[in-house]
Amino acid sequence: MAFNGTEGRPISLSTATRWTQNYRDKNPGEIKAIFFGKDRIQQLLAETSTDGAAMGIRIYFAIDDDGHPKLILVPATANQSNILVTSVCQSGAEDPILDNGHCCPPDCPPPGDPLGG
Repeated sequence: MAFNGTEGRPISLSTATRWTQNYRDKNPGEIKAIFFGKDRIQQLLAETSTDGAAMGIRIYFAIDDDGHPKLILVPATANQSNILVTSVCQSGAEDPILDNGHCCPPDCPPPGDPLGG
C-alpha cells in the first residue's frame, strides 16, 4: 500500500483525554508529551529524495544514551521509504531527521488542559 498523505484519522477530545490519562496512570512521573515547532516539521515535509517527495512523517519511539524517552521524526515518501539522506537537504541539515523537541514536563500546557496540563 502506498502512502497518500491522508493516513491517520481524527479522534475526539474525549477519546484523546481518556487515552492520555491511561498513559499517565500507567507511567506516573514520566514524560507526557514532546513538542516540535511547525518550522521544523515543515522542513521535514519539504524534503525530497530519489524515491520522491515527503508524503508525511514517520515517528519512532526511542531512548537516548541517558535512558530518556525520545521521539525521532523522519520524512517518508509515498512508497513508504524513509528519507534518511539526501544530496542536499532542504533544511540544510546533514540528515532530515528531527529530535530534541521540548518535553512535558517541564514545558507543559497550563493546568486544567484535558490532555495533561
